[in-house]
Amino acid sequence: MEEEAEIGRNAVLHSFVTIYRGAKIGDDFFSHSHVVVREYCRVGNRVVLQGGVVLGGDGFGFAKQKDGSWRKIPQAGCVVIEDDVEVQANSCVDRATVGETRVGRGTKIDDLVLVGHGSRIGVNTLLCGQVGLAGSTKVGNDCILAGQVGSGGHITIGDRTLLTAQSGIPHDLAGDKHYSGTPCVEHKQWLKNAAALNRTPELQRRVRELETEIEQLKSR
Repeated sequence: MEEEAEIGRNAVLHSFVTIYRGAKIGDDFFSHSHVVVREYCRVGNRVVLQGGVVLGGDGFGFAKQKDGSWRKIPQAGCVVIEDDVEVQANSCVDRATVGETRVGRGTKIDDLVLVGHGSRIGVNTLLCGQVGLAGSTKVGNDCILAGQVGSGGHITIGDRTLLTAQSGIPHDLAGDKHYSGTPCVEHKQWLKNAAALNRTPELQRRVRELETEIEQLKSR
């Protein structure tokens, strides 16, 4: 633990946990091995971090220069984890370029999830395995993002949204709805789209038959 870091009462830190300078952590913190809490991040009470979690790693910010190389943009923000959050193994919540990346109270984050810089996750939301949120994504309260859901940057997802596995989010989504597919649409529409897609070979065959019939009629 580095200078100016603070940890509350009843903390458990397993082997190889690293707490950077200026980090502030609340009571009843439980950290498994190889966790990293980077500089000036703020962690609430009763937070559980499984092995290999990184809070406050640099956001993925680079600007292309005239010579084609990439110049790193300093990531000066922090990460705020509210009370009763659990982050499971090898997930990362990146620090903001400016301001903060925030994970709301009671939210649970599964293994191998990336929360991009400047994102905000509401309360009691679930992010399942391999979800990837690009920078400045806003996810509302009581949402469920199933495995491998991915979002573009600067997108807002409304409260109580359910996204099925491998959904791709290219634009804002209204809350209180169920979405599927890439690009995602409302789930009922996706079921219709999937049914139509399954019938494509049959439809192609029927079109060829009709074209043949038309040609035969023309030749008479």
